[in-house]
Amino acid sequence: MAGIRTLLSRKTLAGLKSQNLRSGFCREFQTFSLPDLPYEYSALEPVISGEIMQLHHQKHHQAYVTNYNKSLEQLHKAMEKGDSQTVVKLQSSIKFNGGGHINHSIFWKNLIPVNEGGGEPPTGALCEAVDANFGSLEKLVQKMNSEGAALQGSGWVWLGLDKEMKRLVVQTTANQKCIHWNHNDVSYLRHPSQDPLVTKGPTLVPLLGVDVWEHAYYLQYKNVKPDYLKNIWKVINWKYASEMYEKECS
Repeated sequence: MAGIRTLLSRKTLAGLKSQNLRSGFCREFQTFSLPDLPYEYSALEPVISGEIMQLHHQKHHQAYVTNYNKSLEQLHKAMEKGDSQTVVKLQSSIKFNGGGHINHSIFWKNLIPVNEGGGEPPTGALCEAVDANFGSLEKLVQKMNSEGAALQGSGWVWLGLDKEMKRLVVQTTANQKCIHWNHNDVSYLRHPSQDPLVTKGPTLVPLLGVDVWEHAYYLQYKNVKPDYLKNIWKVINWKYASEMYEKECS
């Protein structure tokens, strides 16, 4: 996953801890924009309707980007004023909306129309890793579908690479919680989340994420989430996942 640049430095964190917020504060902050989809909204039909894709991208993802930027601007002003109380209050919004932006940016790349390779199984190193860690691609899909369907409320189901253990893992995260987050300093702004998967393993890297929030499927699949999870594999971009796996393993 292409990481978003760290916005605040360790020196800034040290300033926070000493309640001297102005020392080491960066005078500029980075804003973010809604990424374009690499396909038309209707390109994933009949698996995911064009209406869902348009609402998901233009409304839900755009809202995360808008609120993320707004929170970052407020953080910037609070840091300039040395307002530590506001800085603390803003963390939840930054983590939630930043997490929504990052997770969805990954999700769009994890999907591809059938006529462009959607659903074609992984090859090469990732294929071998899937067989070694799960027995087969079919068993991996079954595991992700089962854990995604069992996730209460909103969240994500991920195929991740544990770089320390050198193996693939399946994990679920609630709400907009990211699979990977460096929480050792204020670089949580690079991988925002509310309760990241790093609590389950500090070296996990996302290869494939499936959105199981209701807004991702309800207009089409109603309350039958298992049908959505079953069908989405027809438009999964395993080529992208393979490229990410090989990059992280190199």
